[in-house]
Amino acid sequence: MDTESTYSGYSYYSGRSRGSHRHGERSRDHHKSRSKDGSRSEKSVTINAPPAEPLLGDSSVLGEEVQDDNWGETTTAVTGTSEHSLSQEDIVRITKDLEDSVGLDCRRYFTLTLAVVLGLLVFLTPLAFLALPHLLWPDKLLVCGTACEGLFISVAFKLLILLLAVWALFFRAPRAGLPRVFVFRALLAVLVLLFVVSYWLFYGVRILDSQDEHYQGIVQYAVSLVDALLFIHYLAIVLLELRQLQPAFSVCVTRSTDGETRHYNLGQLTIQRAALAIIENYYRDFSVHNPALLTASKSRAAKHLASLKVYNVDGESPASPATGPENNAATGLAHSQSRAMIAAAARRRDASHNELYYEEAEHERRVRKRKARLVVAVEEAFTHIKRMQEEEQKKAPGDVMDPREAAQAIFPSMARSLQKYLRTTRQQHCHSMESIQQHLAFCITNNMTPKAFLESYLTPGPTLQYGRERWLARQWTLVSEASVTSGLKEGTIFLLKCIDFSLVVTAKRIPYIQLSEEFIDPKSHKFVLRLQSETSV
Repeated sequence: MDTESTYSGYSYYSGRSRGSHRHGERSRDHHKSRSKDGSRSEKSVTINAPPAEPLLGDSSVLGEEVQDDNWGETTTAVTGTSEHSLSQEDIVRITKDLEDSVGLDCRRYFTLTLAVVLGLLVFLTPLAFLALPHLLWPDKLLVCGTACEGLFISVAFKLLILLLAVWALFFRAPRAGLPRVFVFRALLAVLVLLFVVSYWLFYGVRILDSQDEHYQGIVQYAVSLVDALLFIHYLAIVLLELRQLQPAFSVCVTRSTDGETRHYNLGQLTIQRAALAIIENYYRDFSVHNPALLTASKSRAAKHLASLKVYNVDGESPASPATGPENNAATGLAHSQSRAMIAAAARRRDASHNELYYEEAEHERRVRKRKARLVVAVEEAFTHIKRMQEEEQKKAPGDVMDPREAAQAIFPSMARSLQKYLRTTRQQHCHSMESIQQHLAFCITNNMTPKAFLESYLTPGPTLQYGRERWLARQWTLVSEASVTSGLKEGTIFLLKCIDFSLVVTAKRIPYIQLSEEFIDPKSHKFVLRLQSETSV
């Protein structure tokens, strides 16, 4: 059982593999000759691989998967393999996703352009209010006194504060592209636009048309505009940042494939904003999605269904009077045999839990055995590193080996044990040889222990622990019966779909909690201990 393994995404060729190549051709010819006989017990497995560059050589056409165990002793690696085949529907879906991404990029740049134009309009309006009288009727303006000049300083500092506040709140790198506009942000933009347009209309009617001579009043008018913009920015902080801090809902997030569940507390958010928060927490809290763990249960179910046979006992026509007693006896014998075979199949079905129990026990035994071998191999490799470090301290500074070279030097000693363990635990697609060597060099650089190095492989970590190419979904799809711009409510249910799985989200409102106070008199805790002299101690 220890020699059984599944394909892990690595393929290494040696002299022995060429011999297996010739043997694979002979076995393939023999398999073709047997398939012509129409034997019902034959099973064929189709492996979808590029025709010009097979993953496992010609021997991959066999019914069972062949994998060379010399992962750390050779240097040829094939990575980036895919477990999914592409059909015409997949190609159409990918084309549609590309078109949607182009539309999302255009919408994002269009929104950014509108925000920049609106920001320039807001910041240039007070300056225009102050500069237009000097450009249009400078001779009619009255002299600006000391109070008027002090207002110039006030306008300058308020505009600087407003500029920094707007930059901190709005001009941040977008975290995601949402399907609909952010309602509160759109309302604030419309409010600012109406506010500035109103100020411009009043300025044009009362100041530009009449050519007002009181410049101090014009400056105060500009100061009032800046003050109002500061209050609108405060309103934006309340609506966009502070409103969602108070927890109001408890959401249950369940992954559809393996049922892993997490619970989060969210505030007053729309469905699309809640979906964004859930996806961010998913990458941090959920373990990486491993479809290889699901194939074992699927193959077990398929094997169980293949072992069952259905017989039509009552579907046969009754014997005619002309058949005679011999045919009636044969029909009764067939009926009894069919019932016996159905009963045997039912007994095998009832005994399937025993097969599952022993299969899981055998798998756990193999995992413990290969884990022990891996721990010993890693400890020996780190012991060798310590000896190398002691020897390098005696060498010249130019001859010292860097951590990357040290990792490449000791990696072959543990590669075989690590590869077998990853295959057994079905984590081989989550770790490439390059990422393992980088992690090993990181541990050597920071003087970490063997246990710290193995923790990433013995215990499945969160999704962000692995490389982005292993887990990052380019696009999520939000499926909701309610509008995505509506707020969360009691019993709201929506789905977040990606290619391999979906997240089912259920929202429940946090209940109102009523606390009551009970007063306890401090004197009630006091007591007197009376000792009698006659009492023996």
